[in-house]
Amino acid sequence: MEYKDFENALARLESIVGELEEGELALEKALKLFEEGIKISRFCSTKLDEAERKVEILLKDKKGELTEKAFQPEGEPSA
Repeated sequence: MEYKDFENALARLESIVGELEEGELALEKALKLFEEGIKISRFCSTKLDEAERKVEILLKDKKGELTEKAFQPEGEPSA
């Protein structure tokens, strides 16, 4: 199955993990789900890598140099 967005893929992966953790599947079904889970995991990893590259581009300064900034969620005090 092909996934178009990260959120749906992650939801399906969580569903697969839940089914596998129950441990009441036939071996063939478990292997099939595991294989699907691996594919989804790779898809999600790729999407996260793409997002990281986009963030790096957004953090480049005027000279084109990457400036590192610590992520700080709104409402949390500075460390």
